Amino acid sequence: MTPPFPKTAEFSGSLYTPARFEGEVYDLEVEGRIPDEIDGTFFQVAPDPQYPPMLGEDIFFNGDGAISAFRFKNGHVDFQRRYVMTERLKAQRASRASLHGLYRNPFTNDPSVRDLSNSTANTNVILHHGKLLALKEDSPPYALDPVTLETIGLYDFDGQLTSATFTAHPKFDPETGDLLCFGYEAKGEATPDIVYYEVDRHGRMKREVWIVAPYAAMIHDFAVTENYVIFPLMPLTADLGRMKQGGKHFQWQPGLDQLFGILRRDGDGRDVRWFKAPNGFQGHTLNAFDDSGKIYVDMPVTSGNIFYFFPQADGVVPPPETLSSQMMRWTFDMNSHGNAIEVKPLTGFACEFPRSDDRYSGRQYRHGFVIAMDPTKPFDEERIGPRPFQFFNQLAHIDVTTGGTATWFADDQSCFQEPIFVPRRPDAPEGDGYVIGLCNRLRERATDLLILDAQHLADGPIATIKLPMRLRMSLHGNWVPGDRLKAA
Repeated sequence: MTPPFPKTAEFSGSLYTPARFEGEVYDLEVEGRIPDEIDGTFFQVAPDPQYPPMLGEDIFFNGDGAISAFRFKNGHVDFQRRYVMTERLKAQRASRASLHGLYRNPFTNDPSVRDLSNSTANTNVILHHGKLLALKEDSPPYALDPVTLETIGLYDFDGQLTSATFTAHPKFDPETGDLLCFGYEAKGEATPDIVYYEVDRHGRMKREVWIVAPYAAMIHDFAVTENYVIFPLMPLTADLGRMKQGGKHFQWQPGLDQLFGILRRDGDGRDVRWFKAPNGFQGHTLNAFDDSGKIYVDMPVTSGNIFYFFPQADGVVPPPETLSSQMMRWTFDMNSHGNAIEVKPLTGFACEFPRSDDRYSGRQYRHGFVIAMDPTKPFDEERIGPRPFQFFNQLAHIDVTTGGTATWFADDQSCFQEPIFVPRRPDAPEGDGYVIGLCNRLRERATDLLILDAQHLADGPIATIKLPMRLRMSLHGNWVPGDRLKAA
């Protein structure tokens, strides 16, 4: 008999109660009208644990990866959801119980699974070389069939992947279609090694460059421009000895600077330069570009440790209400001989999960889209309870050229998830298209998929797609046009 999940913040409420289902819904209900030009599939992944945690408690990021596919055609939307059948999940299903301990600490797992991949495949999902890749940064990807969502297995790019890890945040070069990617802790648990890869659209490895960081630390996302690669190291360090003693993989280091390792894309890694910034927590990259030897990286940054589940050595965690993640522009002058960074804010509000028009990835750009938090807006705490972790009550459009912003607030119960940009046409101007994203209705314990006009975000949705069930809070996803899926 499977016991109930613990009644903790990580496993309860409308956002975090596990959904634990697979299935299909043909022709979802639609309020409003879906534009005919939206033709393709929105793939998205959520950490959704199949079994209660072996140790009695766990963090959100350790859930099993469940892929959702929303397939758009002629104003209709069909829905599929399947778990990634990882080695980890297959072992759990065979035992009908969780066999895994602390997040990214294999030494706390049941001995029966010590030799299996620890990946949950739960962080991001992309289409590359005809395969749907489910990504988790502590492992190679898992490959899936993009039509059926059936799991094929761990994927090492036909033997070309030499690292133990692979990022959950690769980029695509908009000119070549190359997949730009990396791995940190690339030679195994808590190693300081980083590898950068470029893989062409046919799956052939074009470039592999190794560097060694000053210490092993989390590099959740990175940035790539036309000429440079930027690795942001958070002050969340990994230590093998701590892990072997049953401790957490990461620990916050309040005395460490933020580090940014920068190297040329056409170099061999020996030119890497390390820039420093005061202690803080970098989030996800909105976009980056370079011009005349200067590199501009736009990403949200928090002044302290927002990952309360990875505290510092003495257990201290700042109160969440004291932390605010704001979009910042980081400027690195590669013409200088120092390691100073110029930083300026791009927003005056808390935001995260940034996305841009992917056709301008690594290039000068204008439009960004984020989920944002305005604490002055009403929230139905009486019926919902306290605001949960990762609660964002607005969608926002940022014009990084003019500094202008447009926001849309739904109501006192809605929590938005990552916004994805879909161009109106392949040749449409930058930012001309639609924003799509999931929205959890906490009071109703329901989930909708919203479509908004990207240039008129404040007007609210032009279409609301109704799911007949609640989805758990998710992480990342991507839009794949219909013609790319046919080619796959």
